[in-house]
Amino acid sequence: MRLPLLASLASAVLLSACASIYGGPARVSDGVFVGPNGMTLYTFDRDTMASGKSSCNGQCAANWPPLMAGPGDSGMGDWSVVVRDDGSRQWAYRGKPVYYWVRDAKPGDRTGDGVNNVWRLARP
Repeated sequence: MRLPLLASLASAVLLSACASIYGGPARVSDGVFVGPNGMTLYTFDRDTMASGKSSCNGQCAANWPPLMAGPGDSGMGDWSVVVRDDGSRQWAYRGKPVYYWVRDAKPGDRTGDGVNNVWRLARP
């Protein structure tokens, strides 16, 4: 009888530790979010916060690739998952989907900020 209780308690402690260590699918570098590959992430002004979807599809997504979420990924803290028009899943920060910019060539590039006055650096 004590073993299931101990196992449950251990699981809760482990999940709590992981939640505090794992801050989401991106990390902060020089004040902006970067993806796992170290590339800068952006938000799109035309995305409606907390709508649960992305407004950047088709050619837009070819130029602004989404930070994709895997099938088993779920939100944590300020991070959530939105479903794209094609059924794929994308990470969002505080309800705003986040994207890469194809013209950023290396980690640290921020050439997408202000493009068409609708793309912004993703910031915490």
